[in-house]
Amino acid sequence: MELRRMIQRQDLHGCVFCGNAPCDSACPRQVFPEKLLRSVWMHNEVCAAASLPEGNPCAGCDAPCERACVKEEKVPIRRLISKLAEEVKPCIDSVPPEDESALETDICGVRLENPFLLSSSVVASTYDMCARAFEAGWAGATFKTICAFDIHEASPRYSAIKGEGGAIIGFKNIEQLSVHSVPENLATFRRLKKEYPNKVIVASLMGRDDAEWTDLARQCEENGADVIELNFSCPNMMDEVLGSAIGQNPELVERFTAAARRGAKIPIIAKLTPNVEAMSPAAEAAMRSGASGVSAINTIKSIMVINPHTYISSPAVHGMSAVGGYSGNVVRPIALRFIAEMGRNPALSGMYISGMGGVETWVDALEFLLMGAGSIQITTAVMQYGYRIIDDLKSGLNYYLKEKGIKNVRELVGEGLEFVSESTDALERDTIVYPKFDRSACIGCGRCEISCADGGHQAIRLNENRRPVLDPKRCVGCHLCVLVCPMEAILSSGKRVAKVIE
Repeated sequence: MELRRMIQRQDLHGCVFCGNAPCDSACPRQVFPEKLLRSVWMHNEVCAAASLPEGNPCAGCDAPCERACVKEEKVPIRRLISKLAEEVKPCIDSVPPEDESALETDICGVRLENPFLLSSSVVASTYDMCARAFEAGWAGATFKTICAFDIHEASPRYSAIKGEGGAIIGFKNIEQLSVHSVPENLATFRRLKKEYPNKVIVASLMGRDDAEWTDLARQCEENGADVIELNFSCPNMMDEVLGSAIGQNPELVERFTAAARRGAKIPIIAKLTPNVEAMSPAAEAAMRSGASGVSAINTIKSIMVINPHTYISSPAVHGMSAVGGYSGNVVRPIALRFIAEMGRNPALSGMYISGMGGVETWVDALEFLLMGAGSIQITTAVMQYGYRIIDDLKSGLNYYLKEKGIKNVRELVGEGLEFVSESTDALERDTIVYPKFDRSACIGCGRCEISCADGGHQAIRLNENRRPVLDPKRCVGCHLCVLVCPMEAILSSGKRVAKVIE
């Protein structure tokens, strides 16, 4: 089945994906509407449709699920599930696999049952949280960074930019490291490893000097950690030898990686900062001093949501704010750029990359794999939707592997790198692809005409039926119209032809 969506996110009419959803409890046919709609939101409508029984389970139902909806403007649950049953399910090429063995991979040689881990943050900061994530199906967790110094957090410490349906697209935090003591965190490692021996524990740590890096690495290995991640990237630790200040200085990266390596024999990965022009110098330094891999990216230094009345940016803490770390779906293109940079670097050949930065759906994760990441770490999407997103991450990616005839997820790693160039000079410039109009989907809104007139090349006009007409002599094939069309009625799949040079 093609990846082009048959149901769009806007079709969900602002479903808020309740916990213990009332619509699930009200459904007399036990099709679990919230789970189905959440799968659509997570770009996994194929597996959602495949899970439905034969026929339309909503046929003849008076939709008590909609009456139970917590939204004042009720979500059209019956119509959406009917569309899954009647339009999506008939187009499914094959049954989604139950066997998840194709997802099995590794992190620096340590077995992972699937590529998905919690990244070092509040989502992996206690025994209970990690245990619930493991029970849900996550392959492992990078525990919230442990340190030997006191942490005193601010309140509030989060802010966000929201998009369609209130979903968070950009997220800022001014949070620091684990508030628990080193002994408390090590006790958590021991308990998790005893009770979940097949799950991977990545111990994130931060020291203030060589001795602390060495000692913390030793203690983490002795207490059950499978992998160590060195936090060289936290933007909220303001010191010349802490956090992102280290990641910006390859000499410090090399020095502290070597210090950690003296304390442990298990794999070590360096978590690098995106607050640099290029990440390769730091990655090469980590590799020279004994790192098995790198993880990237951490959050990006940012200021956001400035109050027009008080002039204070968010989050505001007793009349002040600070530069903090930006994450969420909006940073994914930046993360992919850094992953690709390292994946293409011959000097880093053989170095493992664990990717993160804005991953929300299995499609997002696929992009990281194609750019060279061997595993995927996630925080912001979990903070927004919970550990339950692992269901769609796994099933969506697993179905994709089956459809493509790919036996193991490792085969995807780096497969997209050959199609990426660091410079636009490498691009062919003697041909043009004209946009292709799907007039059956067009509603005559005129957005294409406006955007082309005011932001493009004045190549589109509406005819008497309010349908777009293209002037090929003016069109340069920029495809702005493709992007702005709210109905996806303009496609980029037109024929490529030679440019006419006058």
